[in-house]
Amino acid sequence: MSDSLNPNFYDQNAETSTLTNPTLVLNCGSSSIKYALISEDNSIRITGLAENLGLDTARIKHTTINGDKLEISIPGGRHKLALQKILELLEQYHFIAVGHRVVHGGREYSEAVRVDEHVLDEVKRLKILAPLHNPAHALGIEAVQAIYPEIPQVVVFDTAFHQTMPPVAFRYPVPKALYEEHKIRRYGFHGTSHAYVSERASEITQTKGPHGWLTAHLGNGCSATAVYDGKSLDTSMGLTPLEGLMMGTRSGDVDPSLHMHLKRQLDMSLEDIDAMLNKESGLLGISGLSNDLRTVEEAANEGHQDAKLAIEMFCYRVGKYLASLSCALPELTGIVFTGGIGENSVTTRTRILEVMRHFGIKVDANKNAGLFGGSEGSFHAEDSHLELWVVPTDEECRIAQETREALSLI
Repeated sequence: MSDSLNPNFYDQNAETSTLTNPTLVLNCGSSSIKYALISEDNSIRITGLAENLGLDTARIKHTTINGDKLEISIPGGRHKLALQKILELLEQYHFIAVGHRVVHGGREYSEAVRVDEHVLDEVKRLKILAPLHNPAHALGIEAVQAIYPEIPQVVVFDTAFHQTMPPVAFRYPVPKALYEEHKIRRYGFHGTSHAYVSERASEITQTKGPHGWLTAHLGNGCSATAVYDGKSLDTSMGLTPLEGLMMGTRSGDVDPSLHMHLKRQLDMSLEDIDAMLNKESGLLGISGLSNDLRTVEEAANEGHQDAKLAIEMFCYRVGKYLASLSCALPELTGIVFTGGIGENSVTTRTRILEVMRHFGIKVDANKNAGLFGGSEGSFHAEDSHLELWVVPTDEECRIAQETREALSLI
């Protein structure tokens, strides 16, 4: 359904009374805004995505409370205009709070906090660590303030969940002054996802706690975390989201001297090298085809050698990282897969676990084959040393929950 001629469309026939005390969750990216309006009991939600912001193809794809699809064209529209249209679409539901996903919270924030002038200033200041994301998050906060100044807002930081890591895990072996004066350390990301799936795994397992989970968030961005008794003890991403696993377009771990080598040999600038490692590497860089694993897998099945290598490298590096992160856990209950790849690629899960062949893992192939497209469940055999789970992530639900907790609405 297209509604480009009527951008002030409302869900006129919606049963607004069923959406009780909803929380609006906003995830403002560099060129997109993902949003969800979630009822107090998490049972009902309205979702949407504003994409291609700043381009002629900018549009809002909205799903109403009844499941109807709506598309609003906003050619050339940027974050401010998109947010205005989104808030118009949702204002009839009288949301009571807004929760923002913010990528970087530095080391000051270990939990979600209500927005005030200081918090907003910190979100802006930390653009030095997340230049593509934090400025967009700040725009989202300010846009809501301008239209609904009376509605409380909360920021939920990707990094906050990892603030429980001990110094042995978060410190880098570099001069102490870099940590104390410039806050150079491992922060970790995808915190809301790792928090949600590890908590959910502990709810559905029959093993008595406390539980030790290795959580693998695998999508275009990838990270792994060691979670014990609900706390992050170590994670793969670091000062920035570039460190750690091989991803869709990010390289993950490389020799730190690669920058200097490429500067000397190819006269590449730091900016060019940084762009290459973030946007031209990973599955895309190795396969030469795509950052989408589905496309790479299809090519590999047709005999494309670089595509085969890309998949082998991806699975090997994930398995190696999970194995190393197990060292952080007092006890290891099992492994939880999530994210677009983790939830849907049966063969990728199998290949990753084959890398971890010394862990006594045994896969129930039939159960594994049935876990895709939003399915939740276990796929370990009865005699497996470790539990294996697929838990679809729900970062919006987690952000809404933390927003309500920060405002004492729970």
